[in-house]
Amino acid sequence: MAFGRSHTICNLYRRAQIPLYSQMLGSSRSYSGAVINVPEIRCRSFGSFLCKSHNSPLMHSSMKNPSTMAAELSIFLYETRWVTTQAKAPPQVRQLGAMKVSMLSPGIVYEPYAPREPISFWQRWFTRSGWRRTKEDIILELKSAYAIAKLRKSGYSKQQFYKEAFDMYKEINTLIANGDKMSLRKSVTERMFSALKNEIKQREAVWSKVYWELIEPVVKMRTLRARLIGVDRNNLNKVFIQLTLEFLTKQKFEAYDSKGAIVAGDKNKEVLVRDIWVFEKSLFHPGAYWRLCGRIST
Repeated sequence: MAFGRSHTICNLYRRAQIPLYSQMLGSSRSYSGAVINVPEIRCRSFGSFLCKSHNSPLMHSSMKNPSTMAAELSIFLYETRWVTTQAKAPPQVRQLGAMKVSMLSPGIVYEPYAPREPISFWQRWFTRSGWRRTKEDIILELKSAYAIAKLRKSGYSKQQFYKEAFDMYKEINTLIANGDKMSLRKSVTERMFSALKNEIKQREAVWSKVYWELIEPVVKMRTLRARLIGVDRNNLNKVFIQLTLEFLTKQKFEAYDSKGAIVAGDKNKEVLVRDIWVFEKSLFHPGAYWRLCGRIST
């Protein structure tokens, strides 16, 4: 029995190291084995302050999930690779020479994090569905471990990254509250910037001004998932990495109308907020830095 389980785990590990993904994108959801339970949370994020108000029309856009859950560690985006290597320039440009297109971001959140429903010990180890679930959990954890191991080769430090991520979390939320779209552009990916710009525009149509404050230090911060996204099948070093982080913080919020009257929130009350953000970085572009590429609803 023990030998059989050991053999199964070895097979899973070998399977998880296959760096090939045969499809571009799909619709099914991947899950992680972590289960989070924070009963004291009253709202989900700064964006949820905007959504929860009865006077606000803002809604978070739903995140599209990738294709069938696979054991491979890298996605090879065939359509993206086509853009970067075979893009055709307009006739007037082709006359001047070849045009090179550089991808700065994949534009997706690969395998968005979602907590899995807990199962009992007996169901996990003494039923076929439990064995399948255990197999899936091991594959998910191996994929995160592989991504972190590759990131460490580039000089990754968990402590340093957490400090940088928390500073970005505070800065981005402050810029959103102030409606500073120009400064926001450099801290987020192109697709994320478009979503945040629309969010700010809709908010400003309802609220004239908002007050937002982050109470330091952070209550809790942890990594939930790590994923690699490959862009060239012939060069496994050309990858983007995405780290999904959970922030548990205390915040203050208040919104005002054009006359300065309070219409939502209370800046004298601290609210416990849980956010799940996805940060992205290229491991092959010189001078690349971390940027926010997605926010996952909780």
